[in-house]
Formats: sequence, C-alpha cells, structure tokens
Amino acid sequence: MRIPKVVMTTALLAIVPAVVASADGLLQPDSAQAVAVAYEYTTPDPVYSVQDEGESPSDAPPVAPSIAEPAPFVEEPLSPVAGSGDCSCGGDVCGGGRRSCRVFGECCQGEPWTIPQPCVLQRMGIRVGGWLQQGITANSHGGTSPFNGPIATNDLDGEYVMNQLWLYLDRQADNGGCGWAWGGHVDMFYGSDWRFDINRGLEDHINGANRQTYGIVLPQFYLELAYNDLSVKLGHFAGILDYEVVPAVGNPFYSHSYSYAYTVPQLVTGALADYKLNDRLSVQAGFTRGWFEFEDINNHLDFMGGVKWESCDRRTSLAYAISSGPQDAAGDQNRFVGSMVLKHQLSRKFQYVMVQNLGIEDDATNDNRDGEFYGLNQYFLYTINPCWSANLRAEWLRDDDGTRVAGPGNIPGVRAFDGRGFAGNFFEVTAGLSWRPSANLIIRPEARWDWYDGAAGANGQPFNAGADDKQLTAAVDAIITF
Repeated sequence: MRIPKVVMTTALLAIVPAVVASADGLLQPDSAQAVAVAYEYTTPDPVYSVQDEGESPSDAPPVAPSIAEPAPFVEEPLSPVAGSGDCSCGGDVCGGGRRSCRVFGECCQGEPWTIPQPCVLQRMGIRVGGWLQQGITANSHGGTSPFNGPIATNDLDGEYVMNQLWLYLDRQADNGGCGWAWGGHVDMFYGSDWRFDINRGLEDHINGANRQTYGIVLPQFYLELAYNDLSVKLGHFAGILDYEVVPAVGNPFYSHSYSYAYTVPQLVTGALADYKLNDRLSVQAGFTRGWFEFEDINNHLDFMGGVKWESCDRRTSLAYAISSGPQDAAGDQNRFVGSMVLKHQLSRKFQYVMVQNLGIEDDATNDNRDGEFYGLNQYFLYTINPCWSANLRAEWLRDDDGTRVAGPGNIPGVRAFDGRGFAGNFFEVTAGLSWRPSANLIIRPEARWDWYDGAAGANGQPFNAGADDKQLTAAVDAIITF
C-alpha cells in the first residue's frame, strides 16, 4: 500500500496525541524484565526516577542488584500541583525544574496497564504480555524506489507498517542459585518484521512460499532447566551475539544497525548452557542447527559460546561470543563470527556501548574466495529525564567480498534483489529521541544518514534502486505495551 509521505507523516503525528491521551503509560518494568531475561538484554533506554541532577538514578547500571550490592534507589512520592494530574514536575523531579518539564513532557507516567493474567497460568508462575509496534519511514530519494536500501527492518519507503504485534509467555527458571528450577519462554508475533526473522523449516512452512509483506514468526519457544549455578536452554531461542535484538522494546532506535541485520545469527535452534562462575563472570556454550535454521540444511551442528564479565560496581560489562559452523547445503563453507559488546556507564545519565563484530566464511564468493566482514558500532545513550532520552548510533561495516549485505529489500529472492552483494564499506549515523509519556507508550523519532564506499553490486548502488550511494531517512515508530 503506497501512500504519499507527507500525508502519512501528518496522519501519524495527528494520531499520536490521541494515543497518548488514551494510554495509561510506558513499558511496564515487569513485562520488560520478562522479555529481557528471555533475550539476555537489559532495555537500553530504561525509565528512571530522577530526584536531581547530581543524584539521578539513571546512572545506576540497569541490572538487578545482588545481595552484596547497595539497596536500590527508592523513588520519593511526588507532590501534586495544579494542572499536572497526580504528579508534579516542579522542583527537582525532572532534574531542571518546571521549565525543563514543559519542554520534555511531564514526568509522571502513571500505572501500567496489563492484559488479564489467566489464573491457571498464574498458578504455574507464567506471565503473559506483549506490545504493538508500528511506524513509517521516508527517505531522500523522493519515492523513486519502494525500498530504503539495505536498512532493516524499516525498509519500506513511505508506507505505514505494523512491524510487530507481539505476544509472549514467560516463566523464569529462578532457583535463587541453589537447587532445581524449571522455566521457559514462548514468543509469537505478526507483522512486517517477519521477513527478517524467517527460519528454514518453520516460518517458511507457516507462511507458505509466497513471501508477502506480513507474516507470522515464532522467535522463541524453549524449555529452561536450572541447577545451582547452571542453566540450560533447549529449543528455539535468540543468539547471544551483538547488542540489538529482535523485540522492538529492547532497542534504542526504530531502525537497526547493519551488524544486527547481516553479521550475526539472531535466532537459532538447539541447546545452550550458561554457567555462573561467580557474581561477575559466567560462560556459555552449546550447539545449534545454524543461522535461522529450524531444520538443518546440512546436518552439521554449529558451536555457539561466549563469556560475560561485569565489574564490581556494575558500571562496566564486557561480553564476547562466537558462532561457528557451515551454512551451505553441502556443509563445506564454514562461517565463523565473533562479537564483542562493551557497555560502560560514563555518568548517572550517560551510557556508552561499543560493538565489534568480525566474521569469515570459507569459499563464500562465486570464485571460491573466502568472504570477510567486520565493523565497529557505537551507541551514546543519554537519559534526559524519566520520560525523555537522546540516543546516537555511529556505525562502520566492511563487507570485504560482498557476501553479507544483500541490497534493496534486504532478503535475496524475497523482494527486489537477487544477486551478489556489495564489496565495500557501509557507514551510518542515527540520531533519535525516545519519549515515554506514559507507562505503556514509547514514541521514537529518528533521522539517519547512510552512505556507501565501494564497488557497485549486481544491480548498481545500494540505495534508490541502484542509483545512489547515499541516503537520508526520517522515521518514527510507536510502541504500545500490554
């Protein structure tokens, strides 16, 4: 469905205030934590209670504290003032007085709304939740191409899209570090993002051979067993590489990085063990059927493993993970990728994240040369107040032999591109805001500049149907959690 960009953007901006007025609030902490545990991430843009500039708890590392750590920050009650509802934006609540609150929105987000929790599931310790993500993206080439180049997952130009209508069931395998426990997680969503999460033998069977814009995905369904400091996942689950993740609520931007889209396995099927050596160090190891493989294409298992470390003050964490195994039908082209993720809390409001990925695939090119790909991705995440944050991403990715970044439509054979990729350097800078006016609503506008330096692909340059090597996009999405 093609709609003029100006009309769609105006309509979306008109709808947003109505949504804000009707919603009860932002991403609820309990549902966010359930998804965070399942995907092994902490929401990069958490909601914080701010008392003043010097003591903003947004500086506190976004991880649940252990027994040995100081007590968590406790929000003091807010005093109501005229015209502000139940909460006050005066004083130091927003870290800058009433004027800053008027600029960036009220600080009170209200109580979160959740869907009814069935009694039978509550008795089993299972929580149900989800969200709806939708948005629109416009680019600088004026509608001459229906695609935003190799950008994922908002790759459709000038179209309203429902990216994810997501539902999850979660039961944590929490044994308190001692004895046995069991848990599990199930995800399902319908939306345009399905084209980026197709698993061979699963979604291609569910949705059929006709790769339409919208489809159904089962990102995760696994059983988890825990014994003392060891836990094991069995089934279909998220990989442990990179920083960005499949669930929209776990990312600071609407658009995704090139490293997320092209250099790591986001979803795998197999078994993965996690052993906690001590309070700061843990190791992971397991076997999978391959990148987005529910049914193995070559009957060769891939190895996936890593190590995670966290500093004593919990302000710095470092994770390194690898995946190795053949992805071709014959089982001859081994693909290795290593991913390092560094997170550091620079101040109470400012977090820095660095991602470095390096991969190589044997005999990946048409003339049987090895394919190499590597890059550096950096995030600068600043919490303005509990309702607003400002984020910046700067990325460089080198697809040395044109074996990873596919081109317009992102997925070879699905939409518009079926040929070799781009042997060159991709750069992108994304600046965005995250507005959380209530406990069930997140609105994320962003501007993104992409450019490419390298050889043309089979169909020309990466952007504007092969005509351009650079592109400017403006996008906004809204996430309603429940």
